[in-house]
Amino acid sequence: MDIEAFRKRLKEKANGKAGMILIHNGIVRASSRDGSPCSRIDVKVDYERLEEIIDATKKMPGVIAVEVEIAEGILNVGDDVMLLGIAGDFRENTISALSYALDRIKKEVTRKKEFS
Repeated sequence: MDIEAFRKRLKEKANGKAGMILIHNGIVRASSRDGSPCSRIDVKVDYERLEEIIDATKKMPGVIAVEVEIAEGILNVGDDVMLLGIAGDFRENTISALSYALDRIKKEVTRKKEFS
C-alpha cells in the first residue's frame, strides 16, 4: 500500500471541497489484543459488505469522499492491513465518519486469523 498515493487520490476526489482529510493506517502488530504473541495474520474481506458501508459513509453529513484499501491474505508483522480515508468539510463530521466506517469495517467486513 502506498499511503502517499492513497492521500493524493482522496484529495483529488474531494476536488477542493474538503477542509480535512483523515487517514487510518492499520498495521499488523506482534501481539493480539490479549497480549499473546502474533507472527502473522490471515485476512478475509467481504467486498460486497464493504461497498455498502462505503455508500452509507458517503451519505453522512459533511462527507465529501471515502477511500478504502484492505490487504487480503497472509500478512506479517509490520505489514499494512488497511488504509481508510475520509475527506470531509469540518473536523467533527470527518472524525465521526472515520470512526463510523472503521468500526463497521472491523466488525462486518474483515475476518482475521492470528498465528503465534
